[in-house]
Amino acid sequence: MLNRRHLRIKVLQLLYAHFQSNEQDFIKTDRELNVSLDRMYDMYLYLLLTFDQLVRAAENKMDDRKKKLRPSAEDLNPNMRFVDNQLINQLSNAEELNEIAKKRKVNWLGAESQEMFRKMFNSILESEAYVLYMSNGESGYEVDRAFVLQLFKDSVANSPWLYNFFDEKSIYWMDDLDLCCSMVLKTIKSMKPGEDFSPLPLYKDPADESTFVHDLLRKTIQNNVEYDALITDMVDNWETERIAKMDMVLLKMGMTELLFFQSIPAKVTLNEYIEISKFYSTPKSNIFINGILDKIIDKFKSEKRMIKTGRGLLD
Repeated sequence: MLNRRHLRIKVLQLLYAHFQSNEQDFIKTDRELNVSLDRMYDMYLYLLLTFDQLVRAAENKMDDRKKKLRPSAEDLNPNMRFVDNQLINQLSNAEELNEIAKKRKVNWLGAESQEMFRKMFNSILESEAYVLYMSNGESGYEVDRAFVLQLFKDSVANSPWLYNFFDEKSIYWMDDLDLCCSMVLKTIKSMKPGEDFSPLPLYKDPADESTFVHDLLRKTIQNNVEYDALITDMVDNWETERIAKMDMVLLKMGMTELLFFQSIPAKVTLNEYIEISKFYSTPKSNIFINGILDKIIDKFKSEKRMIKTGRGLLD
């Protein structure tokens, strides 16, 4: 489930590309936003389905060991702790997850995918988390959950084989991997024993969030010329060409929220774009964004252009 910050980041990425390419058709960029969000949900499903594939790779390895000319006792009676993990079995048997994945044609079919998971599992066998889990005397749902979380962070989210797969599959996905991984971690943390598993929806409130993300994109593009002039007035003898391109986009998105999103407090908008700038722009961008948006908020207040519904939303 994407939160508002995730949606702001997605709009930031599309707007940056839009302005860099001097694209004139905002409808085309709006369609790209739809495609990007849709592909992001596919990535989330792909990541959830990796656990079942890793268990299949483990089972194949156990079968191969049993077929050895002189199998050892361990080969014949392998440790089943990994393949019996309760959370992984919940994911593997989740009817809703499998139905959604089937409908969206998200799957790991094919020899190439199976070879990728064979390599991933062989790498996992050497990991500290796997070794400790397989020898752990404690058992139970929470022990299984803790391992799955660690497995995902260490061996799935950082897998070079998955990186290559996603990079080749879609131009959007490498930018979205961190966001999708956070959705998977949230999903695993929310799972409960004995309950049918359902994947998170893309939006908490589809109508509200879809309106937010598309309006933020469109209104920022539509008011771009005015925003350029406003920023020029605010920077005091500082040529706009010297401002980081990403900072310009962040400032324009901030102005759009201040002017057109009445239910979002000014302070929330300010804090969100300061935080996003820490990860997506230059080291000192957060200070610059803070200073310019503060001035813009004062200007909009004095001109009575910033209308916020609800007590305290202007602060």
